[in-house]
Amino acid sequence: MDPVIGLDVAKGESQVQAFLARKQPFGKTFKFKHDTNGMSDFFIFYKEVEFQAESKPVVVFESTGHYHEPILQYLEERKITYYLVNPVVSYETKKSSLRKVKSDPADAKHLCEMYYKEDLVAYHRKCVQTMNLRNLCRQHDSLTRNYVQLKLQFQTILD
Repeated sequence: MDPVIGLDVAKGESQVQAFLARKQPFGKTFKFKHDTNGMSDFFIFYKEVEFQAESKPVVVFESTGHYHEPILQYLEERKITYYLVNPVVSYETKKSSLRKVKSDPADAKHLCEMYYKEDLVAYHRKCVQTMNLRNLCRQHDSLTRNYVQLKLQFQTILD
């Protein structure tokens, strides 16, 4: 089996839907809050899916600004494999379906189905050096833009 848990992340809570295999949903969809109790409820559900499927499920959710951060941190602490999906990619695959249903349970289900259809790559946090390099590049771009702007202003004053 290839179990997957789809999370539709929102502000302060997430909708959950699990599949044991393609087109084989597990249990009912439910919501959990992004606090200690809610996360422990999710982990209990994760363990139930793992027991039923006899293999570790993966978790699929969209990158939603900063709302997904508590979940991401929780999954990383427990070394659970997860896929962080770009919302634009998710939206594009949703557009291809015949029925347009917009609800949190439907979105969680769609993320599970997307896992089976698409070639998703597991997300890995960037190392400190990569983050520092990204920050330095952004600072360099900003300084270069400021330098060009000042040069143009200076040229305007001289003319």
